[in-house]
Amino acid sequence: MTVLSTRPVRAPDLPAEMAVVEPAAATATGFASRWLRPLIVERLALVADAVLVVISGIGCAIGYHLATAGAVGKASVYAAASVLVALNFTLLMIVQHGYRLKAITDLPRAIRMTLTTWTGVFGALLAIAFTMKASDEFSRGTTISFYLVGLIVLVSWKAVAARWTAAAMRSGAFANARAVMIAEFGLAASSNAIVDLGQHGYRLLRIVEIQPKDLASPLLLSSQAQRLDELIAFARENRVEQVFLLMNWSRQHAIDSILDALKILPIPVHLVPDPHAARFLRHPLVNTGHTWTAELRRAPLSWKERALKRMLDLAGTGLALLAFAPVMLLTAILIKATSKGPVFFRQTRHGFGGRAFQIFKFRTMGVLEDGPKIVQASRNDPRVTGIGKWLRKTSIDELPQLFNVLKGDMSLVGPRPHAAAHNSEYEQIIGNYAFRHHVKPGITGWAQVNGYRGETRTLDLMQKRVEHDLWYINNWSLWLDLKIATLTAITALGGSSAY
Repeated sequence: MTVLSTRPVRAPDLPAEMAVVEPAAATATGFASRWLRPLIVERLALVADAVLVVISGIGCAIGYHLATAGAVGKASVYAAASVLVALNFTLLMIVQHGYRLKAITDLPRAIRMTLTTWTGVFGALLAIAFTMKASDEFSRGTTISFYLVGLIVLVSWKAVAARWTAAAMRSGAFANARAVMIAEFGLAASSNAIVDLGQHGYRLLRIVEIQPKDLASPLLLSSQAQRLDELIAFARENRVEQVFLLMNWSRQHAIDSILDALKILPIPVHLVPDPHAARFLRHPLVNTGHTWTAELRRAPLSWKERALKRMLDLAGTGLALLAFAPVMLLTAILIKATSKGPVFFRQTRHGFGGRAFQIFKFRTMGVLEDGPKIVQASRNDPRVTGIGKWLRKTSIDELPQLFNVLKGDMSLVGPRPHAAAHNSEYEQIIGNYAFRHHVKPGITGWAQVNGYRGETRTLDLMQKRVEHDLWYINNWSLWLDLKIATLTAITALGGSSAY
């Protein structure tokens, strides 16, 4: 039976039989208003961007001309240009879903999107203006100041918007769309759906839970007729706008029966993913003809992505070789002067597609191991030379791999390649290990900047490293590579876990 409550109930606190949230108790705190809904906030964010761009453009034009010429100049021309920039910028942000609540609250992503879109708009419009010989209408000082000031204003506004929106979501300020839920007994308490719905605009006025045995019964409508009638009456009286169903997706008969009972209500009904389906639907959804599929594992990088990554590799490697050439030369001299053997150490590793290649490193040991059995370096390893300890601690021993990057065997960023002997071993005992070969191995990687570097003494440590490598492959972007490269530099300056 339905139990009424006079206090708001969070998902983890749901009672055993039923949970009901009273409309008056469910209103958000503080700055919440009935008009405050996600769609309105998203539209306001769009308008705010456009207004800030126009104000920045006109303000920079007036300020620059007053400072340099003592006159306002062609204000109408700059006003029109500012509107054009604002229009293009907001349209491109819409295409990238930049005004969704999720995108607004993700500040790093919002800043990246703003930077790339703002720069792209300026570059495209300047190219068009040059081609049409209209660039003489705009002074370079005004254009440059508009770009810089506009970017600073937008980034500052994004930071404020992200903080305010995140606070509003946590407080439930957007929960103004009236909704009810019909849930399988026990799922409401264990699912994150209720909290998520509350943060994104839906105020659950009532949650009706049905026992699994009743959902499995062919007489579901007969046994639950009174409760469903009460829910329909409640929905009419309280002007409910949405109905959510939370139950195991395998219960097709129950879902169809409840839909049939609710058809008298002229409101949408949503099927919330059960815990099993939700795990897969977190992956990107892909339209394959008339069928939508969840991309559980992405394909290797496209040729465009590979070309972009290769350009970054070549540019970064060129700069690194120029910067570290003196260090590499000094290292070679020290190795040769302090121990017998070659300067470089070569070992067989597996790269893209599992193809074998020879990796280059500065020699840090008195042995040159390669083959079916290799022992990882450990703390106070007697095989490591005196200069080798310092080289491994500072990661200078990895610098010759820049030549592997130039050859195309490796990338600056990617899963670290393991010795062939270790590779064969881990492929047998760690699931999805071989998926690491869907991209080129890297000098540094996501696992390394998250602390999984150096000796992997236990299988659990290697599994964690593989998990991070797989996450990197499935979430690759140019910005992620730049982030990892930056974090690697910071980590190298702060010390290393290798020995």
